[in-house]
Formats: sequence, structure tokens, C-alpha cells
Amino acid sequence: MANKITHTQVYVLDQDEALDFYVGKLGFEVNTDADLGFMRWLTVNFPGQPDRQLLLEKPGPPAHDEATAEQIRELITKGAMGMAGIIAVDDVHKTYEELVAKGVEFTEEPTERFYGTDCGLRDPFGNPLRIGTPKEGPIEVPSDVASGDWS
Repeated sequence: MANKITHTQVYVLDQDEALDFYVGKLGFEVNTDADLGFMRWLTVNFPGQPDRQLLLEKPGPPAHDEATAEQIRELITKGAMGMAGIIAVDDVHKTYEELVAKGVEFTEEPTERFYGTDCGLRDPFGNPLRIGTPKEGPIEVPSDVASGDWS
């Protein structure tokens, strides 16, 4: 019986640039960087969490032919591949300021929400990320949010 997810992936256009961003700016560490011949297997994790790895995968062989890889690259740059990750931090305001100082561009400043405080950014390729400080649970969803009435 399955009992945990050990790897998840995010498509990147340049793995060296991805390392600079995810390791150099967001604080991940390299877990595995292996040339398999047919692809580069590049995973990162947060320090002390090697059992939860993020595969920084470049679209292409062996998973995709060139036409499909090009379509994926176009979707990445549009930010249309879905959420690359939601990262919890102890102090979202402090983390936001630290990342701005490192040159990270945000799409949204820290904002208080019913589930905590978070902000939005994109990696250098267009993948959306959220960074936030969650509230302690259980979280009660406001009735206007639960009903879909966000106005």
C-alpha cells in the first residue's frame, strides 16, 4: 500500500537556471544531479527533508517528442502548467523581504486570508508558486468563499 509521495516535478526550461533559483534563492538543496545520458535527473529538497524531493525536469526525451516538448515549454512560459508548489514559512513577511532583496519577482505581496498569509511569485520560467504562513487548523472556510461568491 502506498504511504507517501517522495517526488513531484516541475518543468523548467533551463536546469542550471532552475538550480540558481530553487537552491540559490528559495533555499532548497541539491539532492541528486545525475547525467543519465538520455536526461539529467535533477532533484532538490529542503534541508533536512530528503524524503520529499522536487524534480526539476526539462521537457523533452524520453518523456516527450520535440513537438510535445515545445507545447509544454509554451505552457510553462504562460504560467499555465498549474501550481508548481506552495511553500510554508514561519514568517511570510520576513521571507518576502529576503527574497525581494535576492531579486525574486513577486506577482502578489503578502496578503491576509482566512487560511493564513501568503503571496505569489513565479519562477524564472513562469511556473506559479505561493509562499505563506498558514493558520493553525482546523481552518473554517467563510460561507462566501465556500459558496463561490468572492465578490
